[in-house]
Amino acid sequence: MSQKAQKITFFICLCIGLTLRSIAQTAEEKEAAYTKVITARADKIVQKLSITKPEDLTQVRDLIANQYRQLNTLYDAQKAKVQSYKSDNQLTKASVDSLIKVSSEALQAEVAMLHKSYLKSLKKYLNKADLAQVKDGMTYGVLPITYKGYLEMLPDLTNKQKKQILAYLTEAREYAMDAESSDKKHTWFGKYKGRINNYLSAEGIDMKQASKAWEERIKAAAEATKKSKE
Repeated sequence: MSQKAQKITFFICLCIGLTLRSIAQTAEEKEAAYTKVITARADKIVQKLSITKPEDLTQVRDLIANQYRQLNTLYDAQKAKVQSYKSDNQLTKASVDSLIKVSSEALQAEVAMLHKSYLKSLKKYLNKADLAQVKDGMTYGVLPITYKGYLEMLPDLTNKQKKQILAYLTEAREYAMDAESSDKKHTWFGKYKGRINNYLSAEGIDMKQASKAWEERIKAAAEATKKSKE
């Protein structure tokens, strides 16, 4: 090999090496950034718990962060599968739809198993109240906020009706915990709010009128507060 060819070969190898190194660094940086985000998110949740032992707080924080990571891994894998099905020109639309359906069902089964294992691990460190706090932390506190809203909108609810509303929201929270994004977490609550409204309507409550009356009470209270400050 001539000296010129050797130089060219060396230069090409050098470029390839630098490129691979750059890709590796980018992947590591991305992973480090993601770890920082989910750890901070988990840390924010555990700060509201009644746990006093620092080591237990750390364990719970890491369990929460790891749950975020494992869910993300499952959803990323599913996205990759769907993309591969859709980009395969040899597959018919019916075949693609069938494959997506099967993989989606498998994903749901994996998420359900992960959910069960996660709660089992948390229960080693948390009491019932703290466990609920973690669930609310992972779902932006939608359950208590929504439940409070129903109680304020419908002050004459019976204990039975209150219990059913809370049961629906609690079930929604279990699913929302595992959702892959903020929007999809809220979608679960939206779905169950529809069930709640249907239930209350069946109980003889005019939800449209109740909502209107509630808005008027809120407006009147705001105006009263404003006048008191003048």
